[in-house]
Amino acid sequence: MAHKVVILGSGCAGSTAAIYAARADLEPLVLEGHEPGGQLSLTTDVENYPGFPDGVQGPELVALMKKQAARFGAVFKMELAQRVDLGKRPFVIETDEQEYQAQSLIVASGASAKLLGLESEKALIGHGVSTCATCDGYFFRDQSVVVVGGGDTAVEESMFLTKFASKVTMIHRRDQLRASKIMADRALKNPKIELLWDSVVTEIMDPSQKRVEAVKLKNVKTGEESLLPTDGVFIGIGHDPNTKIFEGQLEMKESYIAVRDCSKTSVEGVFAAGDVHDYVYRQAITAAGAGCRAAIDAEKFLEEAGT
Repeated sequence: MAHKVVILGSGCAGSTAAIYAARADLEPLVLEGHEPGGQLSLTTDVENYPGFPDGVQGPELVALMKKQAARFGAVFKMELAQRVDLGKRPFVIETDEQEYQAQSLIVASGASAKLLGLESEKALIGHGVSTCATCDGYFFRDQSVVVVGGGDTAVEESMFLTKFASKVTMIHRRDQLRASKIMADRALKNPKIELLWDSVVTEIMDPSQKRVEAVKLKNVKTGEESLLPTDGVFIGIGHDPNTKIFEGQLEMKESYIAVRDCSKTSVEGVFAAGDVHDYVYRQAITAAGAGCRAAIDAEKFLEEAGT
């Protein structure tokens, strides 16, 4: 028997969609995916989500949303969608464990921040290493931070961080920025931003202290190694939306799912919410809002389809 709604992803978008869908008696099934809770699960202090004047831990916020959705009947399963067939309804979703059918589908599988691939980076995520200046910049007031990257994302992160940090050092593997000219000019003219060219981060110190103290650098041209003291590291090399299984089935825009009329995709009955389509804001609150829209749109679609 086909589920009325299947939701892929359990971050802010997916869990909010689950809350709204469950309260509409749609009995949603949520397939949590390979990153349960999304990027919030990798975040420590969240101070910009409404309703928490003293802040809240990312994993705690995720758990509260999940509990709220489950209270109204949403079912969560720790399974990853590996293949979908959107050619006809009910849609078919194959996970690593079994197959499901859905009369409507909400894609809220998020986007994964591109990382450097260092063990120390992984150990210090949420403890001085961040992939979101808007989320975490406030915690580095009057401190020195580095931003890794040279594109528009890195420049935007750096510009935002100058509102709080005393100094921002951009570390780029090339000898000029890849960002658009207007963005590059802003970075080069900002007195708080220093550019460190032809360099890569080879290690982040110090996981044993559970905080960022410095980064080890290597000059890609000379091979020279150095140590740069810093209080925080922001990785600004972009994001990869988790949309690979939808290639060739849903209309895309640079790997992000294209939406129209709020949450509708190119396939009737399939809706998208959160970072799978939002490459501009990428905030917990905007993802939650998108999840709300997708659930309401799915409910309306099912009602009109007589399902």
